[in-house]
Amino acid sequence: MSKQYIGHLPNHDPLHHFLQYDILPQIGLDNRRAGFRVFRMGGSNEVYLYEEKHSNVQVVGKFFAGNGHSGSHIPEKYQRMEQEFHNLHLMRSYGLVGYPHDVVRPLGYNGWLNSLLVEEYRGGQSLGNIITDAILYRQPDKLYGKLTALAYFLATFHNRTANGYGVNFYEDCAYLDRLVRKLSKKQFIHWDEVQEFSWLRDRWREQPRMWEDQQVLVHGDATPSNFLFGQGLSVIGIDLERMKRADRVFDIGRITGELQHFFMQITGNKYAAEPFIGHFLWEYACHFPDRSSAFRSISGRLPFQMGLTLLRIARNSWVSRDYRRRLIEEAKITLRTF
Repeated sequence: MSKQYIGHLPNHDPLHHFLQYDILPQIGLDNRRAGFRVFRMGGSNEVYLYEEKHSNVQVVGKFFAGNGHSGSHIPEKYQRMEQEFHNLHLMRSYGLVGYPHDVVRPLGYNGWLNSLLVEEYRGGQSLGNIITDAILYRQPDKLYGKLTALAYFLATFHNRTANGYGVNFYEDCAYLDRLVRKLSKKQFIHWDEVQEFSWLRDRWREQPRMWEDQQVLVHGDATPSNFLFGQGLSVIGIDLERMKRADRVFDIGRITGELQHFFMQITGNKYAAEPFIGHFLWEYACHFPDRSSAFRSISGRLPFQMGLTLLRIARNSWVSRDYRRRLIEEAKITLRTF
């Protein structure tokens, strides 16, 4: 993830006190002479990197209530901050610590500092960069290898958290409805398309296979920026704010939909993604007693989630008009495979 140096954190800033006296002791650092360099990082929230200038130890601060280092307590933002803190701790309690499966360690939070969550900093290359390199610089072997690692990570994430209760596919249908409403409100789709998506939703809801699996904890925002890769099979999961109970294909479909999107956007050829999608699914399925059966089951439910992912991308303002139209058309094609 890119970072931009923006200066030093003033000693009188309340955040300096929080980092010095609440965070540094947790990682075993002498906090008497603490000073912090500040870097702005990419991300959907305001995310900063704080580097202690004497030890060079780095931590990440994620502000849920806007930028700046102090502000008022906002209950909704506080809840999101606190939820991610607990989600990170929960997944680490399932053993996702260290190599090869690691969930970033949360170090603390403060609702009065614009709902700030502080985490350890973990370096690594994002899945998005790896996909782009595979396309632009002809590095398919690296992408295959990292998809193997990601499949292993997600299978572990999911299988360790299965609770034995059946999935509730109504929630996925409701998510489709929300996406369609947003696209319609922005006039990205027409009324006849709204009707078609509603009809397709009902056809998927009638399929027994959409109700057959048991609930697991899913990452909830399995986009290429939220997985970092180290050596070998090392995968680091970040940004668990939206973690929830759902069908495992909620995450799997997000990854495969993003793969299709990357190849369509860069090459114009959606079929170029298929070998990588197939590889990812087959590698995920190998973590079940009957690999072939798992592959068939997941593949049967996958198109619905892939369609949702394409619609989710289409709602973004940075998407061009022509490409948005293609994403919507591809979503319809995918959902028609019920």
